[in-house]
Amino acid sequence: MLGDVLGLTPDETLAYGELITMPSATAAEFAAALSAFGTSPGEAHLLLRRLEEYGLAARITGDERRFAAAPPAIALGALLARQQDEVRHAEIELSRLDEAYRVAAAGRGPTDVVDVIHGEDAVRHRFEQVQLGARERVDAFVRPPVIVTTSQENSAENKAVARGVLYRVVVERSMLESHDVTVDEAIEATDAGEEVRFADQVPLRLIVVDRRLALMPLTSSGDVVGALLVRESTLLDALIALFENVWDQATPMLVGTSGLTGDVAGQVDDEDAQVLGLLLAGLTDQAVAKQLGTSLRTVQRRVRALLDLAGVETRMQLGWHAANNGWVQAGVDGQLPPTPDSD
Repeated sequence: MLGDVLGLTPDETLAYGELITMPSATAAEFAAALSAFGTSPGEAHLLLRRLEEYGLAARITGDERRFAAAPPAIALGALLARQQDEVRHAEIELSRLDEAYRVAAAGRGPTDVVDVIHGEDAVRHRFEQVQLGARERVDAFVRPPVIVTTSQENSAENKAVARGVLYRVVVERSMLESHDVTVDEAIEATDAGEEVRFADQVPLRLIVVDRRLALMPLTSSGDVVGALLVRESTLLDALIALFENVWDQATPMLVGTSGLTGDVAGQVDDEDAQVLGLLLAGLTDQAVAKQLGTSLRTVQRRVRALLDLAGVETRMQLGWHAANNGWVQAGVDGQLPPTPDSD
């Protein structure tokens, strides 16, 4: 990891890590130390020379055949300071370019607000690019069909979340029913810091980045693979308002008992909480059983226990009871959507 930050190759990182454990070494001795990795004396000498160029190694006075590692705090500290300077300069240049872009954007005509992107590769590249460029937040609608990138393939999302970018994702319930999105994936995303909610229907596939641009499909049918990149405009404002409205009405992802509040906390286990969360998302008993990899009979038994705990008879009443008694976080209107009565 440190090598990646400092711009060292894996071989260089390994070589420096080995050299600091030795008082000094010739190329032959160093090759012997790296024999488990199949390093020849010639390759060892090249590695030592590269470490010397980086200031991570120096030759021993009086015997230039021998190399010794430079102190990590000094050598790596210098490399890190250089990297930080480059990042600061890049940020300054980015701010300058961003300001120039904003000035130019203010003078755009109505036809300059939207870019049309054609082709699967171009759409995938832009989809990754906008996420990698996110600074603060990403809001997204997820609905079928998945055309370009599946959730498992969206590595840009993982990288953005790791940088501290806030993700708010609304998933259409049908994707849970079809298993295009699994409970395990939703839990993993939530554990990573994302906020996930479910809605009966999501109006379109959409991603909004930093409230500065949005990416959406060229057509709703998906017959033509393409996308629209929407810049700051009243159209973008409308898309943001649409997302907020759907988000407020969507059902929060319930991850185990940690997502429960009120008088139900401590009275159910994680599996009961998962069943409750999927019921509130609108799934049938059959779909819940499929998602959790358990039997329909087990799900029905747990549903009956939840109904008894709430003192109600139907799943719709269970949804209202959960909302009105503060079992889980509710939407903006203080209500959770009703769940189906049966399969």
